[in-house]
Order: sequence, then structure tokens, then C-alpha cells
Amino acid sequence: MATFRLQSPDIPVKLPEGLSEEKLLAFSPFNNWLRTLSNSLSLQRRSPAHPFHTDPYALRSIAIQSFDLFGTAPHQRLGFLKLTAEVSNGAGEKLPGSVFLRGPSVAMLVMLVPDDDDDDRYALLTVQPRIPAGSLAFAELPAGMVDEGGSFAGTAAQEIREELGLEIPAAELRCLSDMAAEGVAADEGDESLPTAMYPSAGGCDEHIPIYVHERRVPREQLKEWTGKLTGLREHGERITLKLVKMKDLWREGGRDAKCLAALALWEGLRREGKL
Repeated sequence: MATFRLQSPDIPVKLPEGLSEEKLLAFSPFNNWLRTLSNSLSLQRRSPAHPFHTDPYALRSIAIQSFDLFGTAPHQRLGFLKLTAEVSNGAGEKLPGSVFLRGPSVAMLVMLVPDDDDDDRYALLTVQPRIPAGSLAFAELPAGMVDEGGSFAGTAAQEIREELGLEIPAAELRCLSDMAAEGVAADEGDESLPTAMYPSAGGCDEHIPIYVHERRVPREQLKEWTGKLTGLREHGERITLKLVKMKDLWREGGRDAKCLAALALWEGLRREGKL
């Protein structure tokens, strides 16, 4: 493995064969993770009330273990990164530091309301193969990774078009995550994490802001959605749509963290009269 030193913080970074320093430092998820972690570590010293203030932890080194490239040569880019970070204090106590970096994603709660009943809402789920979960029919909210330089709302609108076949301008999407965070006062220990849901914070940097869109449709059109085949076949997507009554969403989407988080945000905002 090759090794180089970061400038800030001044620590060694080990690289596996095939990954250059330049490609790593151009990978936004790595830079965002390092910046966020460095900010959180700095709070230990600045805040006497921090639980680690008397013996603060520090990032000592990083070892990149493996990586995946997206795209085809010569335009390949980093997609996923697995690393270990040594984070320890003066007493030699270490924090778990196995990290899978993949960057942010977005999720969309799309509700269809029959034009003859304002209280009869349906949510659209996608059913598709999810090999990491060992499933060929995983029911979940529509979602997608945010590309380099892309916006959250723009990605959400694009995924809705590709996965659901609906044209929804980004400006018509509302971010439930941002709405829930409004009015929450920050304290001196605020780590400035993104306003989003973290589905696996113990091992992965992925964070997912959740958007919502509600659309009125003729009741007879609802039947056209369930079982509809969608997705980009050239990207390996094999998606079937499933229409679920909102009152049953907690059960039908119970394996999907995005779905449960979206439902909790939507119900909480409705109770406060913000939706």
C-alpha cells in the first residue's frame, strides 16, 4: 500500500493499489466525511461540557481498504469506498472506525389522492431486487444517490421520473427533513450534521433527506399504477410499482428505514399543522 500525508489534519493515509491520492481527494463523500468528523472532534476541546473534554479523541490515521469505480474507462469515478479510521484519546482508548463511504441519497414520499375523497391517500412504493438485502422483491420508497454536483431536489425529481414515470418539477417537492428541523435551536455542541436520516450511522456515511409530493388523480387511474413496470433497464433496474393506503404504509414498508422515517416526519408535521 502507498502512503501519503493529509495536510489538515496532519495524518498518514494508506492507499490500496489502483487508487491515487488525486482520485481520493476528488471524492466528495471522503472530503465531506473528513470535514464533518474534524468539526465534531474540535468540539471536544471548545466545549467544557463535552463528555470527552478532559481527554479528547483525535483522528490518528486512515487506511483505505477497498474501492469501487462507477462508469466506463476512461471516465470512471469513485463510487464506493471502504476505510478504517484510527480515532483514539490520550489514554489509548479507541472508537470503532470501520467506515463505508457512498455519499448522500434522497427518498421521496409520493402520495396520490383520489379526486372523490380527500382523506383516501395512497403512497407509491417500488418493489425491486436488492441483492445486499438478499431480496428480489424489496418494497421501499423511491430513492436515488445524489451524483457529484447534483442537488437533492433535482435528484428527487429525476428519480420520480425514472422510477415512477411522473413528471414533477423540483420546485414542487417539499423537504420533510428540512421542515422538521425548522425552529430547532442549535446549541454549542451542535455538530452541524446534514438535516437528513442516517439509516446505518454505525458503519456508513449515507444520509437521506426525505421529500414529499401529493397529487390528486382520478380514482380509476389508481388501478393503472399497481404492477406497472418501470426503471432504467440499462442500469439494471427492474422495478414494479405498488400502491399502498397511507394507513397501511407503516406495515407494508416496515423493512424500509426510509419509509418509516418519511411516515414519522409526515405524521409529526401534520400534527403541528405544518402540512
